[in-house]
Amino acid sequence: MARELNVYLYEHLVGKLTQDNHGEISFKYDEKWTSEPAAIPLSQSLPLRSQVFTRRECIGFFNGILPEGKKREVVARNLGISANNDVKMLEKIGGECAGAVTFLLPGQPAPSRNSEYNTLDAGELANKLRQLPRQPLLAGEKHIRLSLAGAQDKIAVYLSDGQLKLPLDGAPSTHILKPAISDFDAIAVNEFICMRLAKAVGLPAANVQLGRVEDIDYLLIERYDRATDPIDGLRRLHQEDFCQALGLASINKYEDEGGPTIADSVELLRHACTTPVLDIIRFVDAIIFNYLIGNNDAHGKNFSLLYLEGPPQRRTTQLAPLYDLVSTAYYPELSAMMAMKIGGEANSMLVLLKHFDKLADDAKLGKSMIKTRTQELARLCLSRLSDITPDHEDAAKIAKIIRHRCESTIDMFGRL
Repeated sequence: MARELNVYLYEHLVGKLTQDNHGEISFKYDEKWTSEPAAIPLSQSLPLRSQVFTRRECIGFFNGILPEGKKREVVARNLGISANNDVKMLEKIGGECAGAVTFLLPGQPAPSRNSEYNTLDAGELANKLRQLPRQPLLAGEKHIRLSLAGAQDKIAVYLSDGQLKLPLDGAPSTHILKPAISDFDAIAVNEFICMRLAKAVGLPAANVQLGRVEDIDYLLIERYDRATDPIDGLRRLHQEDFCQALGLASINKYEDEGGPTIADSVELLRHACTTPVLDIIRFVDAIIFNYLIGNNDAHGKNFSLLYLEGPPQRRTTQLAPLYDLVSTAYYPELSAMMAMKIGGEANSMLVLLKHFDKLADDAKLGKSMIKTRTQELARLCLSRLSDITPDHEDAAKIAKIIRHRCESTIDMFGRL
């Protein structure tokens, strides 16, 4: 059955996402939008043009907005739709998404800045979090239209005066909440340590805080793609991850499965960013930091471009703050194979000095600069780790893993 969705960027109708009778999807920008002097594209992979984008051309961006893996299957089952039907799923849950996109059926009113929220007391919040394994993103609940990429349990919430609220009917949220209801022990405190450490050593990273409701630990992450305006209030900022920007579907997020390499990512930043040299250095810092903390799952969907508004001559595109930083090395059952290879080496346990030299070549940066920066970040991590490690039964064990990796890296570079 053919279906159509209006695609909005901020409050502007920018195009239509269509599914024909054979299930094939396509996207076409609205002519009024492309004729606007201030028009911007949805994605680096979807430049402004009058021609229709085929499924192959547009699947990376639109598929990348939706949940992945088993979470997507459960969402589809709860909604009574096919797990492979991107358009139908966006119709059902594409209200509050990453960035500034919203999906609505033709005839539905355009997104409004009049937002409504449902305040959650402690008991209600705990119950919602316990629901997530069976009802990811609370999909199917009345007035809830939330879509977040990834395979981990999470919801979007609005934080006001210390009170958490659920956004209704596509209202914007301020934070992402990840409960520690997972197959992996201490996942919330693990991400908390890694995110706080990134900020402590001077890397741009999203703000995080640990919380607890009843017997559930959770991590609260401030959204970097939301901003508060003194006149307009809470506003969405547009963003897209590297896979979306390169036109790659979520299933191709790992380098060995066709996902972005470090060289691909550097070239994307060079082409897209307003100050590419600064953002390439920040990206390389992130690669080094992920290596030091043992985050082997830093794939193409864990890096994003952030688009900041303004008059045409003042718009900027930059590498988004870091997010989803976790020491996967803490979990012995997880692979040591890195989502993005360093200097051609996938196994994080086998990375040598020559691989950092190749990293410098891939980033078109100086080899001595990469070596100096790696040692500097390792020493900074060691000096700040104790300060940011919370008083939690698993925190010391996670910190020990990171400390050992930093010491081993300094020792390796000390053999020059």
